Amino acid sequence: MFDGSLVGIFVTARKGAPLRAVDEALAVLGRGIEGDRYAAAEGTFSKPGAEGREVTLIEVEAIEAVAEESAIALSPADARRNLMTRGVPLNHLVGVEFSVGGDVVLRGVKLCEPCAHLELLTKKGVREALVHRGGLRAQIVRGGAIRVGDAIRLVNR
Repeated sequence: MFDGSLVGIFVTARKGAPLRAVDEALAVLGRGIEGDRYAAAEGTFSKPGAEGREVTLIEVEAIEAVAEESAIALSPADARRNLMTRGVPLNHLVGVEFSVGGDVVLRGVKLCEPCAHLELLTKKGVREALVHRGGLRAQIVRGGAIRVGDAIRLVNR
């Protein structure tokens, strides 16, 4: 069990473009976060019908640890993930459904290990620094509005 929260929402309409923070967004079933490149199937790694490309999440604790351990300072948007969490053990949510706020349900699909593309768009060394803590790819099971500050909890079935 955990008591987590959504501390950031980030989107960009074009692949490779900087992400921008928004206070709220719409999670659209089968597509992704409205206004984001992956919802429009225009992300660098967009693949028609590929599972787990709808939403990406990362723990703010991972970003903080990277800064402390390697002196690589990343802004929340630099992580290039849609949702930033606090108090959520993302590595343990593969195959697990969890809610964001009152309506949205996501299912963890696969860990989102950092890649050379992330390092190309951010800072040298970030790929190695984020290994095994690069976040989670998730699928939208039930869509709706999400807001910064929303609680993140396991779904009881």
